[in-house]
Amino acid sequence: MSAEAHTSTEYIKHHLQNLTYGKLPAGYQRHDGEALQADTWTLAHSPQEAKDMGFMAFNIDTLGFSLVLGALFLFLFRRVAKRVSAGVPDGSQNFVEWVIEFIDSSVRGSFTGRNPLVAPLALTIFIWIFLMNFMDLVPIDWIPGVAGALGLPYLKVVPTTDPNATFGMSISVFLLVLYYSIKMKGVGGFVGELTLQPFGKWGLPANLFLEGVNLIAKPVSLALRLFGNMYAGEMIFILIALMGAAWTGFSFGNATLFGSQVLLSLGWAIFHILIVTLQAFIFMTLTIVYLDMAHQEHH
Repeated sequence: MSAEAHTSTEYIKHHLQNLTYGKLPAGYQRHDGEALQADTWTLAHSPQEAKDMGFMAFNIDTLGFSLVLGALFLFLFRRVAKRVSAGVPDGSQNFVEWVIEFIDSSVRGSFTGRNPLVAPLALTIFIWIFLMNFMDLVPIDWIPGVAGALGLPYLKVVPTTDPNATFGMSISVFLLVLYYSIKMKGVGGFVGELTLQPFGKWGLPANLFLEGVNLIAKPVSLALRLFGNMYAGEMIFILIALMGAAWTGFSFGNATLFGSQVLLSLGWAIFHILIVTLQAFIFMTLTIVYLDMAHQEHH
């Protein structure tokens, strides 16, 4: 367990708190009783401090891990692309080619228009989200334990358990959907879709309400589905870790109980690999479908 968490509740809260950087106002009393003499940009050392930093605060761990994993994706695929051979491919080239063929078949099956952006976007979304989700399989206390030893109060290693990350991605997709809806159909055609379907011109208020809700639901459902599944998986890993700590503490030396905890953690991790992959695939597929809908004209 973390040295800063002495009870199960504290342990759970500690692992669910992001490393937040933001501004606290002058006169604010810190967690250690210190009163700030001026407005100060600093790391939050308690959930209350993170909350009081307001909207203009940054979850450093979410930004850091997502950027590093994105750079890792670009590095690995670029490295394979530079070494590609027409002869007998090595394992990395085989894997990358298989991934690209899988993405290409998914795009061909769900996207009926012509847009050179869709396939690269789908590839980026799938691999990037998969890598972020995969961080959930790293033992729960390893990286936060190292961060604690370095003096960092919190560290969440799974960016997709932060709704800021999932909403950031879904809103980006939503903006693309709006852009291509207007580009392909024109402003009049886009507005017509929102106001004239499904009941025609006499049902304009109902049409606008139904189509507006349907439009807004796209980014919300994209973000919440990914966040909810990964947050639930993270919570189960935390509970399994707590269970192991309890068994070790109350039944020290009982190999049967400790072995059961290890098997339970391993079993959930193996099952979670499916969730990690499936959530990346669902986000990618829905992105392709939404962009396909944006390219279709309704008469």
